[in-house]
Amino acid sequence: MSVILWVLRELFPPATQFTVDDIPDMSGKVVLVTGASAGIGKETARVLLTKNAKVWVAARDQSKGEATLRELKERTGKEAYLLKLNLANLKSVKEAAAEFLSKETRLDVLFNNAGVATPPNDLLTDDGYDLQFGTNVLGHFYITKLLTPLLLATGKSSPDGIARVVNTSSNAHWFSGLHFDTFKDGPARRKMSGWTLYGQSKTGNIVFSAELARRLGDQGLVSTSLNPGGIKSELQRHSGIFAQMLASIFLYDVSFGALTQLYAGTTSDGATLNGKYLVPWARIGDPREDTQDPQLGKELWTWLEEQVESV
Repeated sequence: MSVILWVLRELFPPATQFTVDDIPDMSGKVVLVTGASAGIGKETARVLLTKNAKVWVAARDQSKGEATLRELKERTGKEAYLLKLNLANLKSVKEAAAEFLSKETRLDVLFNNAGVATPPNDLLTDDGYDLQFGTNVLGHFYITKLLTPLLLATGKSSPDGIARVVNTSSNAHWFSGLHFDTFKDGPARRKMSGWTLYGQSKTGNIVFSAELARRLGDQGLVSTSLNPGGIKSELQRHSGIFAQMLASIFLYDVSFGALTQLYAGTTSDGATLNGKYLVPWARIGDPREDTQDPQLGKELWTWLEEQVESV
């Protein structure tokens, strides 16, 4: 099947068989959602609050994060908690993890939801990485690494014996594999388009998720990746006017965008999906074949470890 047909199949899915009413009560569960001050992340946090989870909103901007907490309180009557997290700065990630670990003794679900798409190509992370790969992949790898001991301990103490990491990818992964010489700035990276770099970062999410599943699945950690669907959100803020116009016509409301990751992160079915890739709405899908290659997973994991070893 051609790339275009794969993309279209995920962009126009069948009617959902899963709704927020199917989410179980989350009382006693602690959840961290990155990128939760807008879009799919905010909607995910909102729904989890209605299900009685203790929700941490991870956001780069303090004032925007505080405004999100107020909005969530107004909409749900429940208090969420703010974690200041800049995924484009590895020291910030380390500080955020330390802050979280000083406040919590459990973490049931980590939603690696935050993302940046097609920014100007001259934008880099504070550490000199491609902004999309550095934020979407490396930053999420590091926060996951730092919180993994708590996730594993939580799984051991939970009735179902698991904790979960849910990694938000995209059908854009069909547009690029991994080119290790473009993860940092350089001539090879500058020749790539913003969309290709975005697709590469979304491939990175899937490869990381699959490798995490292979490494820690037997210790009670369930790692999944997913395409949330074509959703109207702030992710399109760097797109051109024409692309934004098309998005307003063809993309779905943000309430749909949270469904697949909520399914992976909360349901009993989701607990059995270690290593799987999901597509809209809450269905098992097939990512590009190379994303499941154990050798590629090992190579990416080694590279990621090398980047954070001296932070």
